[in-house]
Order: sequence, then structure tokens, then C-alpha cells
Amino acid sequence: MWFQQDGATCHTAHATIDLLKSKFGERVISRNGPVEWPPRSCDLTPLDYFLWGSVKSLVYINKPATIGELRANIEREIAGISADLCKRVVENWVQRLDFVKRARGGHANEIEFHT
Repeated sequence: MWFQQDGATCHTAHATIDLLKSKFGERVISRNGPVEWPPRSCDLTPLDYFLWGSVKSLVYINKPATIGELRANIEREIAGISADLCKRVVENWVQRLDFVKRARGGHANEIEFHT
């Protein structure tokens, strides 16, 4: 199993990375970790380029007023993600990775997400 995280400062403190390495060994993808993750690479991870934005927009539709309502909305929307949607997201992710390889480290302005 691999562990991947974003580059938030609190996630990449040496104490945090040391803890993660004690659990995952060299299978940590993170800034300051054994495997570097490109900074600001939100176009490369389905969680960043699709899931969080999609779930967030649905979670706040009915303007939850309490933590309990917010939690219920989050749980409902995460549970409602279909296998078909996950399949399409992964297919798009593979296309994104292919584009990035072809761009050889250049900008990836043409990347789009289609559901």
C-alpha cells in the first residue's frame, strides 16, 4: 500500500513524514517524503480535480446549519458515488497521465474532465 498526500505544510513536517515512513516505509508520496509529488499538481489526482469539488457542491446545496447536518450530507454524497462514475473518473485520469507524459513536464492547459 502507498500513502499519498498533498503538500500542505502540516502534512510535510519532518515529524509527520517520519511517522508516515514508519508505517509505509519508502511508499510515501509527499513533499519531503521518499517519493516526491509534484507541487500544485491538482490536475493529476482524481480526488483533487473531481471528487472534492463535486462532493462539496452537493453537500452545501441545502445549506447545513449544524455539524450533524453537514456530516450527514457528506456521508450521503460519498455513499451515492456510483461505480460507473468512479470508472469514468479513472478512465479520465489515465488520459490525463498520458497527456502529462506527452507534454514532458510542460504545461497541461488542454486537460479537461468529462463525466
